Amino acid sequence: MSRPVRTRIAPSPTGDPHVGTAYVALFNWALARRLGGSFILRIEDTDRQRSTGASERMILEALRWLDLQWDEGPDRGGPFAPYRQSERTAIYREHAERLVAGGAAYPCFCSRERLDALRAEQKAAKAQLGYDRRCRALAPAEAARRRAAGEEHVIRLAMPVDGETASDDLLRGTITVANSQVDDQVLLKSDGLPTYHLANVVDDHLMEISHVIRAEEWISSLPKHVRLYEAFGWEPPVFCHLPLLRNADRSKISKRKNPVSLEHYRAAGILPEALLNYLALMGWTMPDERDQFSREDFVAAFRLESISLGGPVFDLEKLGWLNGKYLRDLRPEELLARLRGGPLADSYLLTILPLVQERIETLADFVPYAGFFLAGEVSYEAQALPRLAAPGRGPAATAKAVQELLEGHLDPILEWQVAAVEQALTSFMEASGWNAKELFMPLRVALTGRTATPPLYETMAALGKERCRWRLRRAVEVLRAMKA
Repeated sequence: MSRPVRTRIAPSPTGDPHVGTAYVALFNWALARRLGGSFILRIEDTDRQRSTGASERMILEALRWLDLQWDEGPDRGGPFAPYRQSERTAIYREHAERLVAGGAAYPCFCSRERLDALRAEQKAAKAQLGYDRRCRALAPAEAARRRAAGEEHVIRLAMPVDGETASDDLLRGTITVANSQVDDQVLLKSDGLPTYHLANVVDDHLMEISHVIRAEEWISSLPKHVRLYEAFGWEPPVFCHLPLLRNADRSKISKRKNPVSLEHYRAAGILPEALLNYLALMGWTMPDERDQFSREDFVAAFRLESISLGGPVFDLEKLGWLNGKYLRDLRPEELLARLRGGPLADSYLLTILPLVQERIETLADFVPYAGFFLAGEVSYEAQALPRLAAPGRGPAATAKAVQELLEGHLDPILEWQVAAVEQALTSFMEASGWNAKELFMPLRVALTGRTATPPLYETMAALGKERCRWRLRRAVEVLRAMKA
């Protein structure tokens, strides 16, 4: 008898909710809904340095916005709670000890300095990178003695040295990898926290996940995961590795070439049903080849094995075209409700009105003055464009500075507020040698298209992270095209 269908999405709360997360979640959700199964949300927050509560909240809000409702999760509970990996540490330690006791894993006492030196030697010799299994040769009694003495160590997976590991993928058939090409992966770190590989396999088994549907970038980890299932004596799930979303140049989708944050598409006025429809078209087509279809029609027609392995290109123009079709299908009353729930929401208007109120004389002045707060993109006024480049620095240096500010200081902000924006700009200026007189005018022009606006920090906070990021990236492109 086949087991019940249970799928999952397991994002890491280490940044903005990614469009790739929605893409993978959609196919997991659709399979569970079509086959009467369960869709589980699990938070993989074992990276304690980078994981944040703010990121987790954003992920949950983004998935709710898309109406990809889960049956079990950290906010809903369920029979296999807890659903945050940080709350399951004792479970992973227990399972790591089972592997050590059975000889499928071993303690490794090698220092970071030794591992760094080993890696440098391998690079210099152009040899395969990976751990040399030095501690695997330790007698179990000696390893146990050193552990009991409190010597710092990790737990590593003992991959077979010879032979091959074969595993089945629903879309790709049998994937066979020589064991000599697979490293002895760290399973439990020296702080007692698991790596992705141990936690992922243990949780998928204990939560009775029937299908592991994830991005193809995890194919390289498949032999390690199969080895773990074998070592525990567990039946593996059905594996299905989805093709990665691609930029137009076929490279993996990245924020340098395409917006990847779900918050961007929400702020840009993309309707959630249009975005889901578009993501469904990434590697899959309706039997009748329709471009536009409802969630219900998608679920009814969806077949996991029908996904195409050609790298789907994430085309912003096609997404905009499809979103336009959805917009035109709305009744005027529905469109008004969408506007009031998005770009014309009372909460947003109440944020920008204090910045505008002191600068207008009639109600009719509001839209002309506040236009840059409401638009998706801005046009540079003729007198403003030359001031996009900082005097004395030039277009190329300004472009480089804006790029560094964006990637190193603004992108990491999760809770976008005046104080956080001010701190980001201050830290950038301290690190780069730029000052406010040089930097603020190019930023003002990049973000608003104008040279005269409300105060910069408050303007950036009101515009929101996604508008700011999108406009700054466009400004970098304009600056790079300008003559010195």
